[in-house]
Amino acid sequence: MKQLLFSTSALLTLAGAAIAQQADQPVMPAITRPLTPPADRSPRASVVLAPYRYDDLLWENDRTAHRIYGRALEAAEPPSGSGIDAWGKNVPWAFADRQLRTGDQHAYHGEGMDFYNVGSARGAGGLGIWFDNKLWSSRNYRSYRILKNGPDVADFEVRYAPWPVDVERKVWETRRFTLPLGTQFTRLVSTLSSDRPGELIVGIGIGKRTTIADKDGELSVDRAHGWLSWWGPETGDHGRMGIAIKVDPAMIVDVKADADDHLVLLRVQPGKPFVYYSGSVWDKGNAGIRTRAAWDKYVADAPVDFTAPPAPRG
Repeated sequence: MKQLLFSTSALLTLAGAAIAQQADQPVMPAITRPLTPPADRSPRASVVLAPYRYDDLLWENDRTAHRIYGRALEAAEPPSGSGIDAWGKNVPWAFADRQLRTGDQHAYHGEGMDFYNVGSARGAGGLGIWFDNKLWSSRNYRSYRILKNGPDVADFEVRYAPWPVDVERKVWETRRFTLPLGTQFTRLVSTLSSDRPGELIVGIGIGKRTTIADKDGELSVDRAHGWLSWWGPETGDHGRMGIAIKVDPAMIVDVKADADDHLVLLRVQPGKPFVYYSGSVWDKGNAGIRTRAAWDKYVADAPVDFTAPPAPRG
């Protein structure tokens, strides 16, 4: 029998590779109760209304998951608002609806979890109108229309009822959300209308204190290329969430913060659609992004198209 010989350097290389592979496998939270098995384990982008939970709208792909809140939640869980929620997931198939139906979506059931707390902040890319050094934002969405429910893309549209901007004017919004497979980013097309003419300064935000750690994360800003990237604090066995916004640099007025959010301010004309991107990642998720540096690189390299499409028909 031929004997196989390995040099010391080769053995060290193999050992180092094994350690690196183990280090890339995150330690997951304990499973409290497994989810009902999925009917289909194929990678899928989907959007689902949850009438059993105050009309939450859930959308996800093979890498990330989100929700926004319906009007009924305003009374049930104040102060509910129009911020965007982000969930971590570690499976390529759809899980959000089954997770929410447990009534315990904040726990880990083996496929992902919701430990990101939006509250009254903007969360993962919600917006408002910046006026008199303050952000004026809408309440929860009022109506929705699903344009495509997978399998390759989740595509839907929501409308927000008019809300006041101080005593100066009222503003209302239609917003389209599009999330294809294979990306951490949802593409959003916002059309703002107003009862008075004149430009608007729109603030798109990332919440500062949105996890159970109750402290801000680390922010990276590249104004020249139009992106903000936030790497959340460690939250025990829950891990970290990363959030990012990408906007057209030509529209930027300023980057600043208020008590709740990191904000990028854009100059917008009423009635004229504009495009921005909202992204999220879980450091224990199946995207394999484990560090702030890796998340910042992903955000910087993610392709964008700021050409606003025509309004969907139907």
